[in-house]
Amino acid sequence: MKSVSAEEAVAMIPNGASIMVGGFMGVGTPERLLDELVRQKKADIALISNDAAVPGKGVGKLFEGGQVSRMIGTHIGLNPKAQQQMLANEITVDLIPQGTFVERIRAGGCGLGGVLTPTGVGTLVEQGKQRVEVNGKTFLLETALRADFALVHAFLSDYVGNLSYALTARNFNPVMAMAADTVIVTAEHIVPVGVIAPDHVVTPGPLVDYLVVNG
Repeated sequence: MKSVSAEEAVAMIPNGASIMVGGFMGVGTPERLLDELVRQKKADIALISNDAAVPGKGVGKLFEGGQVSRMIGTHIGLNPKAQQQMLANEITVDLIPQGTFVERIRAGGCGLGGVLTPTGVGTLVEQGKQRVEVNGKTFLLETALRADFALVHAFLSDYVGNLSYALTARNFNPVMAMAADTVIVTAEHIVPVGVIAPDHVVTPGPLVDYLVVNG
């Protein structure tokens, strides 16, 4: 794990990268990294995020800058800008049931090929997907999701990158930290090793590649 500034962290992300961003409607989202993505004008981003947030908050900032070319998520209903871009065919949006979304990411982090789920059978969701029969019940094969980068926000990080999350910010961040080639973390507080009790560590340090320094 290496400590870097937000500017250095984002400079490593090329245009066209696939990026997972933790958070739910901006809660638990690494705002400093998103601000830096906007400042550095990173373009053609393939965004994997639960939602499109709202204008001016969280990943919503990326839509305002026209920086997203594709989004994989569960809804965009509270971001008019994302909706406009989708309807104008400026971005591609893949909407996925929320449970399926997080399980596909979890599968990507665990080295699995995908998951079997009954959600979507007999609906538009199943188009183009493999149907699998198990014990007389039909499931859809949903393939694993991974990304080039995961941008993760934690409440606590120690000096070697062990992470602990607060309340609902512990949503998509832990699974995304397992499902990307490079994991970049911001934290509310960076503390000495030992301050986070071992059984309170949710994301262990070896999963973290870069920790953004505070201050």
